[in-house]
Amino acid sequence: MPAGGQGNLFETEPFPKAAHRELGNTQMRKNLRHATHTIRDKRLNVVGELPDWEELRDAGSAIKNTTMANLEDRLEEFEKNFTARGGIVHWARDADEANKIVTELVKATGSQEVVKVKSMATQEIGLNEHLETEGIEAFETDLAELIVQLGNDKPSHILVPAIHKNRTEVRDIFLKEMPVVDPNLTDEPAKLAEAARKHLRKKFLSAKVAISGANFALADTGTLGVVESEGNGRMCLTLPETLITVMGIEKVLPHWEDIEVFMQLLPRSSTGERMNPYTSLWTGVSEDDGPQNVHIVLLDNGRTRALADRFGRTALNCIRCSACMNVCPVYERTGGHAYGSTYPGPIGAILSPLMTGIEVEENGSLPYASSLCGACYDACPVKINIPEILVHLRGEDVDANRDKHKLPTQMDLLMKGGSWALGKGKNLGLLEKALPLGRLAAGKDKKIKKLPGIAAGWTASRDIPAPPNKSFRDWWSDEKESK
Repeated sequence: MPAGGQGNLFETEPFPKAAHRELGNTQMRKNLRHATHTIRDKRLNVVGELPDWEELRDAGSAIKNTTMANLEDRLEEFEKNFTARGGIVHWARDADEANKIVTELVKATGSQEVVKVKSMATQEIGLNEHLETEGIEAFETDLAELIVQLGNDKPSHILVPAIHKNRTEVRDIFLKEMPVVDPNLTDEPAKLAEAARKHLRKKFLSAKVAISGANFALADTGTLGVVESEGNGRMCLTLPETLITVMGIEKVLPHWEDIEVFMQLLPRSSTGERMNPYTSLWTGVSEDDGPQNVHIVLLDNGRTRALADRFGRTALNCIRCSACMNVCPVYERTGGHAYGSTYPGPIGAILSPLMTGIEVEENGSLPYASSLCGACYDACPVKINIPEILVHLRGEDVDANRDKHKLPTQMDLLMKGGSWALGKGKNLGLLEKALPLGRLAAGKDKKIKKLPGIAAGWTASRDIPAPPNKSFRDWWSDEKESK
């Protein structure tokens, strides 16, 4: 297998343990419920306006699947066209290489600070932390990322990193951490936005270097695109002298015409808008207009490993809209921090273990962070079958753990027993003759309250009703004979 990913892709404790801790944060759960329900209701309204929404989903899925099947060719085509227009392409195998490349590029400018556009890829590789060790200060300019950065926190959502904070908590962070802020600042959204704008304006005007991510790269023209809602991206992409983009290799699209599909899918699925407020496109260097020193770091960091998994590779089709997270009952209750990785929610539960390997740290627990209800698949604008991949990864986890044990585990024995019982009707009939023993174990109140071994996890929070006097098969047989 290709090398696994590095950086912020790991669950450091079993998901059930992390989830149990986060469930105790009632304010976070209240914030999440309000935010996710608001976003998904808006999404349903704007999606319902399009009679061809399902056809758009099919088109998005087909474009991404075709691209992944020819990824090497598309990347080389992009490199050729981006370079021809004055851009410089760098290739990074992993987080360490990407961080090293970006650091050298920033140091070459003589600058000791950079402004940043919201970027999942730079969070994934831990770029801000790495730059800090090299004496370079990174300033997040997206409002939610700024809140997270000032609060010394971690993002908990792909689209809205500070979704776990309410506006009162945001005001408190601003009052405590912003160097210059009105001490009478209220928690009105307009006032909070004004405070952030004043805080960032000098940085926008003085920064020599900007670092961005990219929503897509167009192979046939060498064009990069960023979609955002606040205008901070436009400032970062046009004012500095040097622009460095860090982008996962899966973001490439074959043709300029393809963005027609994704510019309808993405804003509706992410923020519940018909179109996003700011779409910035740039193709290399334009003389005397915008940054004159333009770079892109094409990041692998485990993506080739995910691509090699024939069942899981469609996870790379993700366009980072967060629709799956906004409908997920598990994410709504536990929040993003329980997943450990930069990528939380249903997509993170498959993407992180695919990029790192299921056996690394506690990433093997992530595929179980789901009820398999299928809401994520229904919401995904590019039709990633997340439940199917979750089941596949659970199988990978079972196989990986089996290799660690010389003797069969309790689960192995239970599964073999189940296979024997359900493999033949004769075997199941023999097992059903033990039903009276189950009724005996249930006692007078007709409830089985405690089971041994691994089954104790079930009865720890629920009772099992006493089994019936006879099985359905026996009842059916008796009914047929009576007629």
